[in-house]
Amino acid sequence: MWIVRLALRRPYTFVVMAVLIVILGIGAIVTMPTDIFPNIDIPVVSVIWTYGGISPDEMAQRIVTICERAMTTTVNDIEHMESTSYSGVAVIKVYFQPSAKVELAISQITAINQTILRALPPGIFPPAIIKYNASSVPILQLALDSRTLTEQQLFDYGLNFIRTQLATVQGASVPLPYGGKMRQIMVDLNPDALYANHLSATDISAAVNAQNLILPAGTAKIGDRDYLVRLNSSPSVVSALNDFPVRTANGVTVYIKDVAQVRDGFAVQSNIVRQNGRRSTLLTVLKNGNASTLEIVKQVKETLPRIMAGLPSSLNIHEVVDQSLFVRAAISGVLREGIIAAALTGLMILLFIGSWRSTIIVCVSIPLSILTSIVILDACGQTINVMTLGGLALAVGILVDDATVEIENVHRNMGQKKPITRAILDGASQIAVPAFVSTLAICIVFVPVLLLTGAAKYLFTPLAMAVVFAMLTSYLLSRTLVPTMVHYLLRSEVALYAAGEDGHEAESSGIIWRVHHAFNRRFEQGRVRYKRALKWSLNHRAMVAILFAVFCAGSFCLTFLIGQDFFPYIDSGQMRLHVRTPEGTRIEQTERIFGEVEDEIRTLIPAREMANIIDNIGLPGGGINLAFSDSSTIGSGDGEILISLNQEKHGPTQEYQRKLRSDLRAKFPDLIFFFQPANITNQILNFGLPAPIDVQIVGRDAAGGFRLAQELERRVSLIPGAVDVHVHQQVDYPEIRVNVDRTKAGEVGLTQRDVANSVLISLSSSGQTAPNQWLNPANGVSYNVAVQTPQIRIDSFDALRRTPLTNPSGGGPTQLLSNLASLSRGSSTAIVNHYNVQPLFDVYASVDERDLGGVAGEIRKVM
Repeated sequence: MWIVRLALRRPYTFVVMAVLIVILGIGAIVTMPTDIFPNIDIPVVSVIWTYGGISPDEMAQRIVTICERAMTTTVNDIEHMESTSYSGVAVIKVYFQPSAKVELAISQITAINQTILRALPPGIFPPAIIKYNASSVPILQLALDSRTLTEQQLFDYGLNFIRTQLATVQGASVPLPYGGKMRQIMVDLNPDALYANHLSATDISAAVNAQNLILPAGTAKIGDRDYLVRLNSSPSVVSALNDFPVRTANGVTVYIKDVAQVRDGFAVQSNIVRQNGRRSTLLTVLKNGNASTLEIVKQVKETLPRIMAGLPSSLNIHEVVDQSLFVRAAISGVLREGIIAAALTGLMILLFIGSWRSTIIVCVSIPLSILTSIVILDACGQTINVMTLGGLALAVGILVDDATVEIENVHRNMGQKKPITRAILDGASQIAVPAFVSTLAICIVFVPVLLLTGAAKYLFTPLAMAVVFAMLTSYLLSRTLVPTMVHYLLRSEVALYAAGEDGHEAESSGIIWRVHHAFNRRFEQGRVRYKRALKWSLNHRAMVAILFAVFCAGSFCLTFLIGQDFFPYIDSGQMRLHVRTPEGTRIEQTERIFGEVEDEIRTLIPAREMANIIDNIGLPGGGINLAFSDSSTIGSGDGEILISLNQEKHGPTQEYQRKLRSDLRAKFPDLIFFFQPANITNQILNFGLPAPIDVQIVGRDAAGGFRLAQELERRVSLIPGAVDVHVHQQVDYPEIRVNVDRTKAGEVGLTQRDVANSVLISLSSSGQTAPNQWLNPANGVSYNVAVQTPQIRIDSFDALRRTPLTNPSGGGPTQLLSNLASLSRGSSTAIVNHYNVQPLFDVYASVDERDLGGVAGEIRKVM
């Protein structure tokens, strides 16, 4: 009671407190990050290895396995490890215990990976090590296209000029561009000319590295001047590389132009992006951690005009996917429902009490409680999202209890003709304990939320915090601000009560009085009917008990008909269709197939409902993008089609997915189709997986594990509601096996290393084992110089056999690969997955009818 007396003695103190709550609350709303979900901060670190030209199984065995075993010894608090090995790229995700410190883990992982470099294949670069976050999902995608610029130029502008400036936006992360052609200085080898001049790819690579240098010269003091000395170690124009000498023998010098052609070109394209049928380049903007999605997108859009001012006018940038629209719509929807709930609550209070002054007092406590909760959430590092706003909307109807009970009890005491101050003190003291117990009873309901683990913990804890903070504030206001307002606003009703009049009715007038009395009459009629029904129930206890038991049993039976899911289905108007062609399909053929699939999609979805179709085919270069993506793409033979429907008006997205599943599989029986999460909600909740259901098969027997995965795929596909069931791994990728006769090679002065180096440089370039760069003085960007045989020249087994081989020391004649090795066809795996250093196979499945729990239960039965 002391706090109520204090509020009556120091009213301005609590009025100032209320004003301060408003100011701090508005400030918190303005500064707090806004997102769809709270930040899911599960500690995960990704390690990305790159080694061009190596097959997935060798990448897994020679690099990933060594790395994983080393980390199990030197890195603390590992929960489990998962790895994915592609051709030339591997991504290891290290999951840690919830209490682990990610910064310490990153330093330990970095230290051990630097240590094991000497145990790995020669020429390998240290890995990229990044912190992975489930909330770091694409929020904005920008398509770059032009009618005059080449794909090489589009990629170059996106990588070196647009991406670097977008990265300055706080909270934004921009991986490498998708699609386009990576600009590179290409030394295109002519195998026939090499053989005629007794040279091999290894000799050209060595010559480029010996002649194109990145070395300073120093300074010279001559006279009274201090001169900088600069050598022509690296030419200023690309064509000058053609004049580099390779070898001089018998007075004849062989130049690079005699056996190759140097051009400002591009690396072998492994990733193609098409926007509405035209090739383009795609930049993806990710958000980091607690950053605000809305603020990031806003700043990116504000930055783009400044960036475009320094780029060619023929370059166009289109916003093809903007998840902030979805986030804003979700936030607005929750806010709208919360406001409606507050308005209806105020209306009900007005109808029951019949006093506009009392209604104002009750309704003032609602926004103050909500603002206080927001201030505390901001101090705890939370964000404004659908979970916190949902908790506040849930609390709106409960927040009026403390103030309403307080005012009603004060009115009761005033009806006993007590002075206003005594009525307030007595009314507050009489309900202090019951109101406090009621508030705690509501708050304690949310305590079990604190016991959740995993993603659910990060999602529902902010919701519980929002409700609890608002409820505790509501009780505090009912002890302080509400008595203060009652003391000043209801003072006129004391005289009415003293005169024997009802304070509620006397205070009401006009429309409020008539509506209040009409409502009371209906309410009294309902109370009479309820009294009769209650009397009948007490006289027929057995029948009521039976009816109640039947009702409960019937309600329980409905649980078998209602679907189970982690989060409600949301129709965002986006579809992400994955298309997988037969193993080994080259990327040019895959693009043609995607064009046919895209044409079929346009016939199934009306043009008026279609906004964009973007094809993302093949694997992006560098490997960094794979660490941020949930993509199921494993090579040049598959990719994704992102279908964006018109946001203003479109049919049900789920119906279109069903139609596409059936029609596309009938039209293209040799292709595999499945849908992946397209909107920001499902991408976050799937935690980096391409499907909500992932059955993992782990064991040392890789062949047996794959057979088991295929059998499980067959069984799961028969379960009603399970769709898009597929095995992630492919084990029948075409392969050419080169079997070198080491004895023959030794007889002509060659070793296995000489053969391997020549074949590696010829087919995969010198970029991995002998990196070299050329600085473009026009734009200040350094580009890789790669020695490689153009892929168009290696178009048959016979062309591969004509690969020239030499000894780098100059001993022995030039040989052809056909003289020392035999070629045969074989098959290999296109992707290798590990779980804690053991082979892993994934069977992915989605759900059509949103009964995720039911389908998952059926899957457990068939396992």
